[in-house]
Amino acid sequence: MKPPVAKRAAHIRRHHDDEVIDEYAWLLDKEDPDTVAYLEAENAYTEQRTAAQKALQETVFAEIKRRTQETDLSVPVRKGGYWYYTRQEEGKQYGIQCRVPAADDPTPPQSDGGPLPGEEILLDGNQLAEGHEFFQLGAFDVAPGGRLLAYSTDFTGDERFTLRVKDLATGADLPDVIDDVFYGAAWSADAGTLLYLTVDEAWRPNRVWRHRLGTDRADDALVLEEADERFWLGAELSRSEEYLVIEAHSKVTSEAWLIPATDPAAAPRTVRARRQGVEYTVEPDGDRLLVLHNDGAEDFELATAPVGAPAEWTPLIAHHRGVRLEAVDAFATHVVVSLRRNGLTGLRVLPKDGEPFDIAFPEPIYTVGLGDNPDYLTRAIRLGYASLVTPDSVFDYLLDAPADEHLVLRKRKPVLDGFDPERYEQHREWAVADDGTRVPISLICLAGTPRDGSAPCVLYGYGSYETSMDPWFSIPRLSLVDRGVVFAVAHIRGGGELGRRWYEEGKLTAKKNTFTDFAAAARHLQKSGWTSPDRTVARGGSAGGLLVGAVANLAPELFAGIVAQVPFVDALNTILRPDLPLTVTEWEEWGNPLESPEVYAYMKSYSPYENVRAQRYPAILAMGGLNDTRVLYHEPAKWIARLRATAPDGDYLLKTEMGAGHGGPSGRYDAWKEEAFVVAWILTLVGSR
Repeated sequence: MKPPVAKRAAHIRRHHDDEVIDEYAWLLDKEDPDTVAYLEAENAYTEQRTAAQKALQETVFAEIKRRTQETDLSVPVRKGGYWYYTRQEEGKQYGIQCRVPAADDPTPPQSDGGPLPGEEILLDGNQLAEGHEFFQLGAFDVAPGGRLLAYSTDFTGDERFTLRVKDLATGADLPDVIDDVFYGAAWSADAGTLLYLTVDEAWRPNRVWRHRLGTDRADDALVLEEADERFWLGAELSRSEEYLVIEAHSKVTSEAWLIPATDPAAAPRTVRARRQGVEYTVEPDGDRLLVLHNDGAEDFELATAPVGAPAEWTPLIAHHRGVRLEAVDAFATHVVVSLRRNGLTGLRVLPKDGEPFDIAFPEPIYTVGLGDNPDYLTRAIRLGYASLVTPDSVFDYLLDAPADEHLVLRKRKPVLDGFDPERYEQHREWAVADDGTRVPISLICLAGTPRDGSAPCVLYGYGSYETSMDPWFSIPRLSLVDRGVVFAVAHIRGGGELGRRWYEEGKLTAKKNTFTDFAAAARHLQKSGWTSPDRTVARGGSAGGLLVGAVANLAPELFAGIVAQVPFVDALNTILRPDLPLTVTEWEEWGNPLESPEVYAYMKSYSPYENVRAQRYPAILAMGGLNDTRVLYHEPAKWIARLRATAPDGDYLLKTEMGAGHGGPSGRYDAWKEEAFVVAWILTLVGSR
């Protein structure tokens, strides 16, 4: 079977005295029968080309399934008079949201994965998903008092939700139904009012609405509208349930407003008016506000402000360069600050009646973060912990326990079929980029993996939006590592692993640092004997897809293969289109090529689609989703079409999920099958079956 050949149509793009023919621009029309026919032809070709991998796909899927405890229960979380948790049942795709009444014992109840005594099922995702190929929740928010549940559903993957309210006492939904809303919802203190968000044509959440239960949606009041297209809105009820907090964020600036939760119809009160380049978040804490901000503080500072004078900020934790303060959470007796230092995450506790301290962990490479802690009055801090070799773990830090008994392991994710962490090693390596910058790499491999270049390697990266790819545990990844594959994560600039400056040095007109850092990481692993170019596969998704698409042009000799999932590979054309979803909000990340000839030229010099040329390319597997609202399906489709036309000797596959969005298949078994497909492709390519 020959690969599909996309038709060419002369679409001319003119900007800043530059004229470019984009012969595959027609693929942007989702309603064009030719578009759907082309995507289906590509899927058929990919199916045929990978037919010989079917047995391996099934083997990998069976390994994932066998290692997973399919009937399982999350560690219950206390809120009010209940313990809340999620159950998974063997053979079912989606979680079941439940609760049980809380007794006086502060220890979370446990089971072997089955229902707890006295269980009340709040929402069964499997029932909601019946008859739909896709399903996800956009909101799951129990109201103060515990009787009502606000939840929203999406059945296509386009991330446009329908909001409903369920009476948990009767099990029936109320008549209130609100279509086309964004993620989230926020309750008033009396559970009689909901705040929700809607989006504009560019899928930007730009309006906050107030809905009084029992009234018609047409009567809902507009609480706040954001006119600046760089900004998006969010709304939530504070943990203390004192305030409804509305925040507006762009990539570099923010502003917040407060509404008393007991008076949801009150006008929002500004905390501090926005100023370009100043970001802040607000956490109500009794008679004060906790404000995390970067005003004169590159890696952020924690301040306090009186509720009556919210713009008057007094430092609580002063700025310290190299210690990035990322979040603050307030409780009745303590405050928890999430931070990162020397490339590692951490948690600092500030007791209101004692000295601050950091929670310590034994492994040299790990990820720790605050878990679900909805109870303002709690004396236990729920946190999540994992490493490349340690499965996801849930701890409670008990503030009132004896000194050597504070940290209590509540649960470690079961990994079945004989998993033994002693079989693996994790390492921290440092590559040196072209400009001399040291770039950290985290990797996991089988113990005793030879350093003679013979091992295959998957090198993963992202490198945008100050998003950090901190070490994580993965059951599907074991199917690679157990076959001798080294799995490495390049913590490249554009991410946030080493603080705000690490991010700043990988965005706008410094974006190419992201790509050269990744290439440097590959060269380091190869020169250090971890792998070799003919056994290295680069993998990334979304902005990480831009990354691996760029290095395919920049340094194809370093890679045997590229896995690009929902890849942002047509970056310049997308950023030139303010009518497309998210474009204007992205200008502060990438630059505005409409206004700036310099930005236009710079983006054109690295955008993967723009720079396809007649050269040898690694084998490429590109994957997209037809209903994706973040990276539209046409980006990988155009990229593969141009690769085939320009460098026809290459091996290129395109797989488009015709009923999913940015996150791929929604059910867990479907997601495992998708991952098994990718793993089998990688193993076949590098010869480790």
